[in-house]
Amino acid sequence: MDKQEQDRLKKEAATKAAEMVESGMTLGVGTGSTVAFFIDALGKRKDEEGLKLKAIVTTSNRSKKQLESLGFKVSELADIDQADLTVDGADRVADNLDGIKGGGGALTLEKNVAINSKKIIWIVDESKLVHRLSGFPLPVEVLPISCEQNFKRFEQEGLKPQWRMDGDKRYITHYGNYIIDLAVDPIPAPHGLADYLDHTVGVVEHGLFLDMCDEVIIAHSDGTIEDKKK
Repeated sequence: MDKQEQDRLKKEAATKAAEMVESGMTLGVGTGSTVAFFIDALGKRKDEEGLKLKAIVTTSNRSKKQLESLGFKVSELADIDQADLTVDGADRVADNLDGIKGGGGALTLEKNVAINSKKIIWIVDESKLVHRLSGFPLPVEVLPISCEQNFKRFEQEGLKPQWRMDGDKRYITHYGNYIIDLAVDPIPAPHGLADYLDHTVGVVEHGLFLDMCDEVIIAHSDGTIEDKKK
């Protein structure tokens, strides 16, 4: 699938998701190329239908700037109690709607917005679908103070760690941390690995989003849109 075709699919899924947003909602908005199309569709609804949102929180400066350029006011997560709906992309989605996220480096804020949302919808094209979580490195955000020890432990556990790089330097997250991508593929026991990472000192957050997503809107190459719910 070429980029033009993939972008067409992303736009279709994003437009479908934008139709589910209701005036008066507190909305969580994710980040990534598919979400950029979703934000454009929100802007169109704002201009054509007068869509008004109670509040918007987002997971990246890129999405914030795009929303503000369309006339939306963006709040901080700490300023809201809970989002009614969060729409985001995903790097991989399994049959049971578990996912891997964090390819763009915003996993910590993405998970914080997601966990404080009443409903979560992911928008993806069919290339992101897998039967079980695989085909994409698992991001783990780690504190610089103990990152070397974390890396060695992950090696010892056979998790095939790799530093995420930004040119010739280590990638630095929004919060000033590093990301170690785990190349274990497929992930044999996602809940077990999540529990291990959750209890590893120095790990800030990981990209396993388990038992969180309520609905996935999937754009297929045959032109159909699938709405998959738990």
